Amino acid sequence: MKGITRIACLMACLPLGAAIAADFDGSKVLICAPVEAMDCAGGQACGRGRPADIGAPAFFRVDVEKKAISGPKRATQIQFMEKGANQLLLQGTELGYAWTFALNSDDGTMAVTFVDREGAAVLFGSCTPL
Repeated sequence: MKGITRIACLMACLPLGAAIAADFDGSKVLICAPVEAMDCAGGQACGRGRPADIGAPAFFRVDVEKKAISGPKRATQIQFMEKGANQLLLQGTELGYAWTFALNSDDGTMAVTFVDREGAAVLFGSCTPL
């Protein structure tokens, strides 16, 4: 009986899992919150801190359909997109930096990099559909 109950629960939960995965495939507008930041310069150890320490907003919106990522002060255009089996990659340039946004399409976790000739910054956090 326990086996049947487990199978029934698994079958009931499968559509929910599919819906959650669809939330992170670029079809929905997302709100993202960076929670950890690293700042790295050539020849030096990377510094670790809060996103605000490197000027990142507390929240930003990702709208793949409109090809835009926007925060409270500015917006940037998504210039390249690639959907993989487990991630969504977005790229662009802004204020002399090249950036890459990598979203885990299974759970909404993200990593964002900003790079220029002097170094790189990395943000880690999570996103949720609006």
